[in-house]
Amino acid sequence: MLKALHIDPGKCTNCLQCELACSYENEGVFNPAKSRIKVFTFHDEGRFVPYTCTQCAEAWCQQACPVDAIAVNMATGAKEVSDALCVGCKVCTIACPFGTVNYNHSTGKVVKCDLCGGDPACAKACPTSAITFIDSDTTGYAKMRAWAGKTDSGAQAQA
Repeated sequence: MLKALHIDPGKCTNCLQCELACSYENEGVFNPAKSRIKVFTFHDEGRFVPYTCTQCAEAWCQQACPVDAIAVNMATGAKEVSDALCVGCKVCTIACPFGTVNYNHSTGKVVKCDLCGGDPACAKACPTSAITFIDSDTTGYAKMRAWAGKTDSGAQAQA
């Protein structure tokens, strides 16, 4: 069973524990600037929204990579960047519509969420359960896809 990160922005308090855990897990330092998950702050509304790679089914970053450096980890379903293959061209950073693939200046390679090998540090560190790691069938993705299918059918019927 594949799992996915589920984010509930209503529970986020902007504590940044997810960013700290991610940077420590992946870079060995507590530095939010090096995190693969970010908390976006809507200052005017007092809301906070954690966001990271959504591991798209048809990942544009993966399709755009000219050297096939992004591959699916069959155990976790994560689209992972191979440091050995990545040439740092940044095409995937441009292709990602969500801005969650980033260039690491110190390595000259790109980085993105890899679900920490199936045990995401961000979810474990979140004190309010704003970030959880759950069965991917319960994330709402299937519902969104079904709704999109209905919308597409309606548009075709009108054409």
